[in-house]
Amino acid sequence: QDSGSTAVQEYLSRPYLINGYKFDLRVYVLLTSCAPRLRAFQHKAGLVRFCTEKYVRPKRSNLKDVYMHLTNYAVNKHNSKYQQSTECTEVQDFMAAAAQDES
Repeated sequence: QDSGSTAVQEYLSRPYLINGYKFDLRVYVLLTSCAPRLRAFQHKAGLVRFCTEKYVRPKRSNLKDVYMHLTNYAVNKHNSKYQQSTECTEVQDFMAAAAQDES
């Protein structure tokens, strides 16, 4: 049996969106026990990553638009719309501005 690391993911054809943008959440959890009781500790810090282009359902004409489909920092930092945020208030300001853009 392979004892290496494993990652599991599934593509969602109808992903959750925030103000029209795909996102992902990184939550840090330490599991110290699974049996007889699950024991886990969640770190207070986490990470939210957004795409830098609004999401449109995949079709031939947009399949290569990585800024719309991928939340990876390494990808989105090359988009002129990319804004790095280190403070929660900056994320809240971004969300408020995006909501105003939609109205």
